[in-house]
Amino acid sequence: MDRKFARSTAVMFVAAVALDFFVHGVLLHGDYERLPNLMRAPTDAHARMPWMLLAHFSIAVAFTWIYLKGREDKPWLPQGLRYGVAVALLTTVPTYLIYHVVSPFPLDLALKQIVLGSLVIIIMAVVLAWLNK
Repeated sequence: MDRKFARSTAVMFVAAVALDFFVHGVLLHGDYERLPNLMRAPTDAHARMPWMLLAHFSIAVAFTWIYLKGREDKPWLPQGLRYGVAVALLTTVPTYLIYHVVSPFPLDLALKQIVLGSLVIIIMAVVLAWLNK
């Protein structure tokens, strides 16, 4: 692991944690409160926070690794946007659509999760591309 990979992974970890907290802990908090039978109580969720941090670390490592292995000698902004859209289509969109199908998550919430989650991924991808231009 070189310094570029380590630095990029650290930035992606912080970005993933912060942006996901903003989306799910702030913007969608009210939506989740309407589903008390589907969501853990805050104290129960907080007790499992190390697993959440491990998940975000995994995202940061894989997100950085795939980008650095596949980037081309092209302008960084379009490359970051393209990478973000591809990752969102591979992860965020199907995940929340599947959640809607297999569990009683309302469609309006799934669509909000898709839009906001995709924006998070695209923002992260652009930052990653900028870091590695």
